[in-house]
Amino acid sequence: MTAPLTGPAFGSYAADEVGWLLKDLSHVELEADVAERERRIQSGEAHYAETLPIEYQPDAEYRELFEKVLQDSSIRLARAVGTVTDLVLAERGRDVTLVSLARAGTPVGVLMRRWARDVHGLTLPHYAVSIVRDRGIDAVALDYLAQHHDPANVVFVDGWTGKGAIARELSQALAEYRAAGGAEFDDDLAVLADPGHCVRTFGTRDDFLIASACLNSTVSGLVSRTVLNDTLIGPGDFHGAKFYAHLAGEDVSNHLLDSVSASFGDVREHVPSDVEDLLRSDRTPTWDGWKSVEAVREQYGISSVNFVKPGVGETTRVLLRRVPWRVLVRDLDAPEHAHIRLLAAARAVPVEEVPGLAYSCMGLIKDVT
Repeated sequence: MTAPLTGPAFGSYAADEVGWLLKDLSHVELEADVAERERRIQSGEAHYAETLPIEYQPDAEYRELFEKVLQDSSIRLARAVGTVTDLVLAERGRDVTLVSLARAGTPVGVLMRRWARDVHGLTLPHYAVSIVRDRGIDAVALDYLAQHHDPANVVFVDGWTGKGAIARELSQALAEYRAAGGAEFDDDLAVLADPGHCVRTFGTRDDFLIASACLNSTVSGLVSRTVLNDTLIGPGDFHGAKFYAHLAGEDVSNHLLDSVSASFGDVREHVPSDVEDLLRSDRTPTWDGWKSVEAVREQYGISSVNFVKPGVGETTRVLLRRVPWRVLVRDLDAPEHAHIRLLAAARAVPVEEVPGLAYSCMGLIKDVT
């Protein structure tokens, strides 16, 4: 079975920080024009995981804004990292294997691993695997994990929840894998932020800006989003991805990790009480986020919930790599939405204030069919 890919040969993270259970497709031309790609996806001609968007590279003003966001939020991020990590250790034990959902989960998994090391002296294995909406999780990667680790100790990690589509995809895919004769994995997804109330293991349920959502590969180890294309991924292959080594000059992946890790000392005394509060609380998912998305879809006459992307992270993604129609915000002047306003202005996307919105913001994708 193929060994995990590691930096510096693949990705800009250190080799001991994460092993990518992916097939290297760096040599393959997979990028397509954003508008044409969107049309093909929406018409049903292609699945979004078969190609890659041409990654938007923001200008100097936006990069300066990212730096400010990182400085302003590093302590809040560190506290959420510590809380979710200690919650996992309290409920799942101290010999867990972290498995991030590539790629948004990968920086979070690295930070959780660092917290476990710096605060508890633990060295946790950490991998990144691919999960694709409507196609499931990479079964070959699950086979690898089952051969090398106790499946009962595997904890899946992501950055945040939107409406909960990936949480549902993970549960369904793991059930199907088990029904087909595979090992049994726990579908409890650990995330930094759960504004949609979709999971029970989280650092916070606030819809706040996680700095790693502001950029694409340049904040995620220079790795593309994952690819599942039958012409490139054969039986026994991991799902694929590209290493964008040519963007090394723009890479802030390790800068983000180091900035948040440097704040661990500032939050260590607060995390135990945060964890105690969570352990005593009812964390049962209510899926309130999904319900609010359905309401917005109906109100705006949108054909599919897939065109409604709730939360700061998902709204940012819409503006970075989809064809946006409009952005809804609860507060037009919210400081944490400065980057969203900048991106929306650059792409001539209207921003509409909707007081009482369930999330602080939502990104609506344009129907181009």
